[in-house]
Amino acid sequence: MLEHALRAITAARGIAPVVVTLGANAEEIAREADLCGAQQVVVDGWEEGLSASLRAGVDALDNAGVDAIVITLGDQPLVTAEAIEQVAAAAGGPAPAARAVWGGAPGHPVLLTRPLFAAVASARGDEGARAALAGVAIAEIDCGPASVIDIDTPAALREVAAAPDRATRRAPATAVATSNQPAES
Repeated sequence: MLEHALRAITAARGIAPVVVTLGANAEEIAREADLCGAQQVVVDGWEEGLSASLRAGVDALDNAGVDAIVITLGDQPLVTAEAIEQVAAAAGGPAPAARAVWGGAPGHPVLLTRPLFAAVASARGDEGARAALAGVAIAEIDCGPASVIDIDTPAALREVAAAPDRATRRAPATAVATSNQPAES
């Protein structure tokens, strides 16, 4: 599933460099999955939750000198390159952040500009970028249902592909494209 997310972000125009954060099973995933040329960042302390992955990815991209980061999730393989480009296009706008939404629900991808990078450093547990986004202007971009659909297993991916109208929304969370599960496409 991670491969689907990586294919979308690497196909999106204007997105470079691409970083993938890997936690549990990092060696196996790096060996077996097509990471589409993304820079691998192995997350120390991945057991803490998605905030550890987010911090590691933002730190790697901050060190690369980027001014904005588009965050996608490995468990949202239906997000398209077009959705990523739509959210990325908000960089340079009046809001320091942007996120995909569908039906009023926040989803991914999420854009963070440089002024928000430092706030991510204090993220803990499974909160992701919620604290960094609290109280700041966020451009909301309707990217369709894929932006709020969380798929955790290859069987769920096959089920959603067969009947996308039955896909379920998930609680919002934020992380850099990440996987703590074995590679499967």
